[in-house]
Amino acid sequence: MNIKRIHIIQLLLFITTLITTSLSGAEWMFGRPFDLPFFKIENPLGWEHFWQGFQFSIPFLGILTVHEFGHYFAAKKHKVRVTLPFYIPLWLGFGQTIGTLGAFIRIKEFIRSRQKYFDIGIAGPLAGFVVAVGVLWYGFANLPTLDYIFKIHPEYKKFGMGFARVVYANQNMSGNILLGDNLLFSFFKNYVADPTRLPPPQEIIHYPLILAGYLALFFTSLNLIPIGQLDGGHVLYGLIGGKKFKIVAPVLFFIFITYAGLGVYHPEEFAIADDEIFWQKVGYLGLYILFLQICFSRISESNSLTSWMLALLSVTVQLGISLAFPQAEGYSGFLVFGFLLGRILGVYHPPTDDAKPLNLTRQILGWISLIIFVLCFSPKPFVVL
Repeated sequence: MNIKRIHIIQLLLFITTLITTSLSGAEWMFGRPFDLPFFKIENPLGWEHFWQGFQFSIPFLGILTVHEFGHYFAAKKHKVRVTLPFYIPLWLGFGQTIGTLGAFIRIKEFIRSRQKYFDIGIAGPLAGFVVAVGVLWYGFANLPTLDYIFKIHPEYKKFGMGFARVVYANQNMSGNILLGDNLLFSFFKNYVADPTRLPPPQEIIHYPLILAGYLALFFTSLNLIPIGQLDGGHVLYGLIGGKKFKIVAPVLFFIFITYAGLGVYHPEEFAIADDEIFWQKVGYLGLYILFLQICFSRISESNSLTSWMLALLSVTVQLGISLAFPQAEGYSGFLVFGFLLGRILGVYHPPTDDAKPLNLTRQILGWISLIIFVLCFSPKPFVVL
């Protein structure tokens, strides 16, 4: 495949992703889907709504693009052969998506330097984070008046500006999606936004700049998880070196998986179940343990018993915490990412021939990036009512 053909494919993927994210952005803004063949949709969205979806797609793809080009230019600086970004469009036409599965650059050679891995890994999240903060700051500092909600929910208008007290008390809000707080998002809501214009939590997904910025923080936090070949894995590997990373990474992964599955099963569910339901729950628990074993299977590929032991230990810890603290819950949505990380991407980092420690400037940037991870990470990023 020649270079010109690759560039055409990359451009087409970007244009397609711009379209799909605009479609998704409009659906988030107005709370209903577009009209599609074979679907009977009441009051569907049309072309005039599609163009408004650019209010979401442009800032969101802008942040994503800055992130990827952060990696790209860092690779170029180190003379590492790398491609321009490939964007992955995704719009199903039903259900709520964000219009994309992200983007990636392809490194076309082995990297044998701890410092190069660090520089390329950290450049993307730092660059994207700066733009995301700017988007969120502008979005929260320039909130429209609350009658903006009446464009999405004209039926609320009859209740006036106090609609929240009436609507959420009397309506079934099941199916609504709330954005979970993280430290940075809470700061913007509490110290940047005009409290008279701040929408109720149930409506904030309809604000395109805020949704774009929040999603950017969410994906930044996932990228900065200090495990495997994620950006955060490259950073932590650079900071502590290969020997320590081989110890720390599986421990962090075990904590991540155990937190994600916390609350999936509660001991009292087995105690109060009749015989038929009891054995049904035992069967589901067995499948869950098998799932965890698959997630842990690459931690020690030479000894399959290790993955089973880790799976059983994780479930034991989860059940023990649930017994001591019945209200404690993790976020089961992370289990999918845990499977991807544990089974496909891997928990460990590729070794490097050049293992020289980082200089002081890079060490400071590395610890700053881990602080950014803490600021962006939400224990429950999306809550479905």
